Amino acid sequence: MPKVGKQTWVFTNPPVIQATGTVAGKTESDGPFGDEFDIRHTDDRLGKNTWEHAEQTMFNEAIHEALRKGGKQPTDIDLMIGGDLNAQLTSFYVGNRDFPIPALGVYAACASITEALSVASLAIDGGYADYVLAGTSSHNSTAERQFRFPTEYGAQRPPTAQRTVTGSGVALLGRTGTGVQVSAATIGHICDYGIKSPWEMGAAMAPAAKSTIVAHLRDTGRTLADFDCVATGDLGRVGLAILHDLLKQDNFDPSHVTDCGALIFRPDQPEVFSGGSGGACCSLVTFAHFLRKLTEGTWQRILVSATGALLSNVSAQQGDTIPCVSHAVVLERKG
Repeated sequence: MPKVGKQTWVFTNPPVIQATGTVAGKTESDGPFGDEFDIRHTDDRLGKNTWEHAEQTMFNEAIHEALRKGGKQPTDIDLMIGGDLNAQLTSFYVGNRDFPIPALGVYAACASITEALSVASLAIDGGYADYVLAGTSSHNSTAERQFRFPTEYGAQRPPTAQRTVTGSGVALLGRTGTGVQVSAATIGHICDYGIKSPWEMGAAMAPAAKSTIVAHLRDTGRTLADFDCVATGDLGRVGLAILHDLLKQDNFDPSHVTDCGALIFRPDQPEVFSGGSGGACCSLVTFAHFLRKLTEGTWQRILVSATGALLSNVSAQQGDTIPCVSHAVVLERKG
């Protein structure tokens, strides 16, 4: 695996995405991609006694679905990499404790899925694994009470706020096969532009997204036109507009730069505000919608740069600014 430039890994033996599992909550299932998710829940509580237990169940369901579709048993998997937004990654570790698979938890907030895919691809390309599961989860009601206010409080949110996506997305990566490959990864650095409000995630994360996208283009010599789609993970409509402005300032044409958070909900759905965010936002849109376009041949190559706001409940209460990061992966269709 050669390193290209300062931040980009180009994989010599790119892993193939052999199957995916996507599990969506009610609002997500009612959105524009509802028919593309594998499992669609009508009750975000899933009959569990806590929201956290519901999220853990969805992560578990997504792994089972990816294994089923990929024709694999847990004993076939060499490594499981994932993350969520809960303290100590409890949805990943606690929700999936029944799988006898070596596990690595990762945390980059809402950018965790591209971090997981990058590390999974590194393990396969380096010869350390044949099959790896990579995925994330999030839940609106678990994230809100950890980073802002419990939904039961009925706190008023501004139009710039985003709705944390309820769901989970998991990919099964393998060393062999044909289909969509993870051909490269660009690791982002931390950006902090002084945003303090936990309601302004799009504004906080947009500079990190721009930094990583530009780093990938610089390292590889590619242009935005070399991709059928360039997608960020969780900026929402407000953050996406800011990203477009930032790219234009550097003379990039952002006309086919989009965002998973701006796509996963319809603007007229209730209480979605500026769009989606959360660990599952980029996972669900990428694994359910983007991969279908690549598999069908509508697209050949895309760049997905998920975005994460690295605040905690403590840092937010202490009035700290919000550092952010974005990690990117290249997904390409190969025959």
